[in-house]
Amino acid sequence: MSQTTEHIKHAERAQPSERRVRSEPNQRRIRVFFGGEAVADSSRTIYLFEQGHLPVYYFPRSDVRFDLLEPTTHTTHCPYKGDASYYSVVTSAGRAENAVWAYPRPIDSVPELADYVAFYWDQADAWYEEDDEVFRHPRDPYHRVDVLNSSRHVQVSIGGVTVADSRRPRLLFETGLPVRYYLPKLDVRLDLLTPTATRSRCPYKGEAVYWSARAGDQVLTDIAWSYPAPIPETPKIENLIAFYNEHTDITVDGVPQARPITKWSSS
Repeated sequence: MSQTTEHIKHAERAQPSERRVRSEPNQRRIRVFFGGEAVADSSRTIYLFEQGHLPVYYFPRSDVRFDLLEPTTHTTHCPYKGDASYYSVVTSAGRAENAVWAYPRPIDSVPELADYVAFYWDQADAWYEEDDEVFRHPRDPYHRVDVLNSSRHVQVSIGGVTVADSRRPRLLFETGLPVRYYLPKLDVRLDLLTPTATRSRCPYKGEAVYWSARAGDQVLTDIAWSYPAPIPETPKIENLIAFYNEHTDITVDGVPQARPITKWSSS
């Protein structure tokens, strides 16, 4: 899923605030790379929170390589921030058009933005918090991921065929998302699963690999996933397998679970 506007539209968070837009300091060192060059490197960024959107890193102008930026004629207007101007990033490896934006004269409610700029996440080659690479979007400091050991009896079936049956699941609770049941491979019918080439990245968990499942005449593509090498913050899900609740029938302690309605329901 790519970022095509100033903020990622499919936010998985809800920031409790009466203000539509607000900012707060971020003390982590943030670096953004284009063409192998660090175009911005700062320990003085701010988070910008806007209702309904993921947070955005804003960099102090003094911590940005403006020698690698070219102003463009592109402009946009936001009723909550003001008029944005844009820059392209030009390195020896190529050009990223309108990859940077700024509010040189923001509206009165966010005066701090006058001295900061922001980058489109997907236009950059890589992002780092301190020395850890971050994938897909900034990490939200108010977004939690908790993985708990459990003895609950979890069964997953597809078209009436049981594809997983475990009494030792690990339950992953993530802000704004359905509970996910991560199961040991020994408790999963791997003979019914076929690895696919699909990969995805999560800023809170790492890179996932996927399987399709066949049950009778029914095939569900990329229905299960695992994190072979999760980031250090979520080691308890390493090499366990989870299935999309949205497309499978999951029973927990004998009680059928409702299929949640999420952005994955129609995929």
